[in-house]
Amino acid sequence: MLDPDFWNDQQAAQKVINEANGYKETYNAFHELEEEQENLELSLELLREEADEELQAELETDLTDFVAKLTDFELKLMLSGPYDKNNAILELHPGAGGTESQDWGSMLLRMYQRWADKKDFKVEMLDYQAGDEAGIKSVTLLIKGHNAYGYLKAEKGVHRLVRISPFDSSGRRHTSFVSCDVMPEMDDDIEIEVRPEDLKIDTYRATGAGGQHINTTDSAVRMTHIPSGIVVTCQSERSQLKNRDQAMRMLKAKLYQKEQEEKRKKNWQNFVVNKKKSVGEVKFVRTFSIPIRWLKIIAQT
Repeated sequence: MLDPDFWNDQQAAQKVINEANGYKETYNAFHELEEEQENLELSLELLREEADEELQAELETDLTDFVAKLTDFELKLMLSGPYDKNNAILELHPGAGGTESQDWGSMLLRMYQRWADKKDFKVEMLDYQAGDEAGIKSVTLLIKGHNAYGYLKAEKGVHRLVRISPFDSSGRRHTSFVSCDVMPEMDDDIEIEVRPEDLKIDTYRATGAGGQHINTTDSAVRMTHIPSGIVVTCQSERSQLKNRDQAMRMLKAKLYQKEQEEKRKKNWQNFVVNKKKSVGEVKFVRTFSIPIRWLKIIAQT
């Protein structure tokens, strides 16, 4: 960072700073735990020498807090995958079910936004397609923060909601599905070949918030990778050029993820996929039931 040329490449410099901040955060957390452990040991020695109910109650409270902090620290150390530290790209796509599923999608969107807020992560909406009556047709978020992908990668899959639909005048129970896809935002040093002749790029007017300019110019970008059929869209910026750059990063993330999934499949001799399953046929990450208020979480293997 002391190199006079350090800031010549702003994006590379920011990457180094983020990585350094991550190491600094880990060091500070470990040092704080060490100090708290020493204080707990000292309090325990005092309690052994002389019984004191007030000191004992204080020690029990401090010990509970220490265990919670230690558990959180251990979790962060477990996030040691090659891209766990990266920002995360999260996509939500409601399945069959019309307005009910689209409303469920907007509920999940708010849930992830609030979760990111509590983590002090920044959320950038790359693409947003509103539902016909309520909710969303699809949404793509860029969640920025240290270990964002590590925390969110287990969210990949289908989330199911069972409830009495507020959109059904007969008050019947409905089951809705939303698929969630999570990818790491790829670093620029990861080489993924994308040939210009393999791309189809369309531009269109962005929808949603963004002021007069965003809705009157063709700033939004839809990028299709013809060989794989992968489609990405971005309308977060007022500049078409910036949206193209972001769409390319999203495409590379999807292509890299596809490549890794193909490698994993080869390692499983008995794992055969004849066709891509629909949203209603796959295993669920979570099932929510309202108003019975229970949550079933399916462990990922």
